[in-house]
Amino acid sequence: MARARIELALAHVLRTQPFRDTSLLVEAFSQDHGRVGLVARGARAPKSRLRALLQPFQPLLLSWSEQGDLGSLTGAEAAAQPVTLSGEAVFCGWYLNELLLTLVQRHDPHPQLYADYTEALALLPQRIEPSLRRFEMRLLNELGYGLDLPDDLDAALHYRFDAEEGAIPVSAAAPQVLHVYSGASLIALRDERFDDAAALRDMRRLLNRQLKPLLGSRELESARLLRALRARSSLQ
Repeated sequence: MARARIELALAHVLRTQPFRDTSLLVEAFSQDHGRVGLVARGARAPKSRLRALLQPFQPLLLSWSEQGDLGSLTGAEAAAQPVTLSGEAVFCGWYLNELLLTLVQRHDPHPQLYADYTEALALLPQRIEPSLRRFEMRLLNELGYGLDLPDDLDAALHYRFDAEEGAIPVSAAAPQVLHVYSGASLIALRDERFDDAAALRDMRRLLNRQLKPLLGSRELESARLLRALRARSSLQ
């Protein structure tokens, strides 16, 4: 089988891990080629320039040769300045990466999702919750699990949400019931308006519930670490 050669593909590193003696196994998400696994030979050597470059949140131009599931990295250079994240935003950036690693198959191009990802990273330093909720919704849409939020939702009503049937109105007594959401919150999510704290809480509950079956029983490491960070902060 001939090796395909990819040159200067716009991409972000999602994760790296040691591979053999001095190499790295790089999981990257590229604009035109989807998620790819690449072996960066010698990247862990003390004098390797790749070691500092192959970091999350750094827009890159990657080149590689591909044969089978894993490719061999042949070049990397910075495409722009890295996104600077600190505090909780770092864990939220890792969360975005974990979603892509868990839910997006290798070699399955998603150029629009790549644009959504870069937009989410850029927004994280200023507005964490809107960035996460928008990306989660767009990820579900891209993977074929989008929420059916019709134009005739009533802001004054409450709804339960069914994956098959969509938003279903419930009685006035039902807002205390689990998995019920205000019509105003669903409308805000549908229209990508993220300026209301109560609506954001509803969005988080709903989107987490939609993602859970796709993620399975294993908790994402970034979510566990963020929860531990918030618990420590509350004690200080």
